[in-house]
Amino acid sequence: MALELVGKLIKVLPEVTGQGKNGAWNKQDFVIETLDSQYPKKVCMTAWGEKANDLKQFADGDTLKATFSAESREYNDRWYTELRAFRIEIADGGEGSSAAPAPARSNPAPQSSRPAAQSQPAAMPFNTTFDDESNDLPF
Repeated sequence: MALELVGKLIKVLPEVTGQGKNGAWNKQDFVIETLDSQYPKKVCMTAWGEKANDLKQFADGDTLKATFSAESREYNDRWYTELRAFRIEIADGGEGSSAAPAPARSNPAPQSSRPAAQSQPAAMPFNTTFDDESNDLPF
């Protein structure tokens, strides 16, 4: 399952290296802030191996698109979730420090396909009754 996140690179954390039974490994965590204008969220992701080296080409403030997978593991009755980025690239539209903010999400139907707004009458009370001689419709 591949997920995508587009956001501004906030911080690249120090690289972590180690030695395992399969040899040396390295990983680097980084933080992306979503472009949601009303409630932006900060998300910490992990890049392993060569992908950790790819982070060096980006600067804080760049707008990135990260493709990642989410995985949770249990250890000593506690659960740990990791967002493992396997593709990191500059998002369409350029770099965050020089680009305009992302446009707000719009409704699926374009504005031009909607009929022109018509004035609606004032709402009628719920218990309104009409006599037979008055065939006035409420609209």
